[in-house]
Amino acid sequence: MDNIQREDIESIARQTSLSQETLTRALKERVYPDANSWRKFLTLLFLVLGIGFSLAGIIFFFAYNWADLHKFVKIGIIELLVIALTALTFLPKINTQSRQIILTGSAVLVGVLFAVFGQIYQTGANAYDFFLGWTIFVTLWVCFSNFAPMWLLYMILLNTTLILYCQQVTGWPSLLMYGILYLGNGAVFVLAKMRQAPAYFIHTVGLAALTFATIGMISGIISFEKEYFSVFAPLVILTYLVGLWHGVQTKSTFYLSAVPFSLIIIISTFLLEMSNDEWMLLLIGIFIIISVTLVVRNLIQLAKKQSS
Repeated sequence: MDNIQREDIESIARQTSLSQETLTRALKERVYPDANSWRKFLTLLFLVLGIGFSLAGIIFFFAYNWADLHKFVKIGIIELLVIALTALTFLPKINTQSRQIILTGSAVLVGVLFAVFGQIYQTGANAYDFFLGWTIFVTLWVCFSNFAPMWLLYMILLNTTLILYCQQVTGWPSLLMYGILYLGNGAVFVLAKMRQAPAYFIHTVGLAALTFATIGMISGIISFEKEYFSVFAPLVILTYLVGLWHGVQTKSTFYLSAVPFSLIIIISTFLLEMSNDEWMLLLIGIFIIISVTLVVRNLIQLAKKQSS
């Protein structure tokens, strides 16, 4: 019973004869944050803001004083900061969540270190090398910290590395690249869902998978790479059907909003590819207005049912 939400308490109150006093006490005990909860929230908020502004300050410091600093000073400052932040995580008085936030800041500084090193020595490497090195050198921290924001940073690095690698090295067809990104992010989405990761992480990765699926479908419709599109399109359609079915079963606004909006974009692209005369543009405009209205209407009705 530790996962009781406000909606559960209000539903029980409507179906029973709970007094207003009992309802208020239950909300205070189970839902409303107390002084200790606010203290923890503000501590984490100020810690995140402090580390974030410090990282921004470090980056702007190097940008402004770049010409006046010796190369060893530049690298040495970053290395000392990485070591200092990492060493802070071993202090016994720091709680687990604070350690994870500090380690995330240290992982960002690793990227700054690679950027400074590459700028000093003008390595001439492709951009994907920078993100690949950054990804490799924070992998252990990501695995051992098991912290959702750090995993989110890791996913951004992986996606960026793969995109730049495909563009700068392999020359793969765009649809193949989007297919790999779609499947990779989709697999992480399923794993995160199974492991009951935080909702914001699940939704962010899910949106990334939907974005790559949408862009891939648009690319396939426009270029019509038959070899890949004949596999990519059915896979995306099947996934969307499963997503809509799951959204209806669980009454999840995420699935029932993200998937339909993606379908609207894909269908509009298909119609535009068929013809781009004024009548088709008018038809597409009417289709977008009607479909978006229906989606929003269904979401409002779902929200009303959940609150009733």
